[in-house]
Amino acid sequence: MTHPLRAGIVGGAGYTGGETLRLLLQHPQVKIAFVQSRSQAGKPVTQVHSDLVGETDLTFTAAGDAAEVIFLCLGHGESKKLLSETSFGNARLIDLGNDFRLGDSVAGLNFVYGLPEFQRQAIKQARHVANPGCFATAIQVGLLPLAHAGRLGEVHTTGITGSTGAGQKLQDTTHFTWRANNISAYKTLTHQHLGEIGQTLRALQPGFDRPINFVPWRGDFTRGIYVTSVVDFAGSQADANELYRHYYADHPFTHVTDLMIDLKQVVNTNKCLVHLEVVGKKLAIHSALDNLIKGASGQAVQNMNLMFGLDETAGLRLKANAF
Repeated sequence: MTHPLRAGIVGGAGYTGGETLRLLLQHPQVKIAFVQSRSQAGKPVTQVHSDLVGETDLTFTAAGDAAEVIFLCLGHGESKKLLSETSFGNARLIDLGNDFRLGDSVAGLNFVYGLPEFQRQAIKQARHVANPGCFATAIQVGLLPLAHAGRLGEVHTTGITGSTGAGQKLQDTTHFTWRANNISAYKTLTHQHLGEIGQTLRALQPGFDRPINFVPWRGDFTRGIYVTSVVDFAGSQADANELYRHYYADHPFTHVTDLMIDLKQVVNTNKCLVHLEVVGKKLAIHSALDNLIKGASGQAVQNMNLMFGLDETAGLRLKANAF
């Protein structure tokens, strides 16, 4: 592009709004047009996002402004309501909530499901993108190669997530005194991301109708998701490694490694790491990512790069805090 891409953020006071802003401020081809927040309008952005002190003098606005791309960092259900009442003209939209992940539309606006490892070419041609859920991204990255090869059967998945996955609003299960030194399961076999996971897998493996048995866990940490999926697999360790490495060969943020993975390798990055273990006739697929970056804001910026013909990795070359 010959000029900076003008980007706006709606709902800029929350976790995903703040992470999107942090990434865009460092993007070499983006200029922030506005950061909107009804609750914080008129206040300096740094009063809410103190990590940005010295990085920006932006102030929250009460309403949006002209921009070429707008990130909707709103609570679930709020984007659909906003777009039914407000027009953003010709701006391209990236919704970080779950309003459009299952193909819903509003006011004539249609959204493409924004998982680059699944359908990069469709994202490149999209006007509007529905960003995937964080757990959905971690689980799907672990299953896409099998579904693409038509080899996916019933799935048993357990995943653990940090407290930021529940959003900024204080809840009983995000309060420090409850979360510290504690772990619990929730939404057993009923998690809201199962719909989008099934939709993707059926697109890759037509006729796929096997259960995805998912048990999510709340973890005693703030950021990151670690998932282990177990499936039947008729093949060797070498077969599994070859299948996954071939599928992800040209995807810059998903890496298959022979070493066991951990959260510290991915927190504060847009990476998703995958490790495979064949034991008997079972394949255990471990995947890990940062729920606020590859699971939300980083993937949204990655989608923006694809939509506007930019380098897919622009603004996203981030290093993990390994220690």
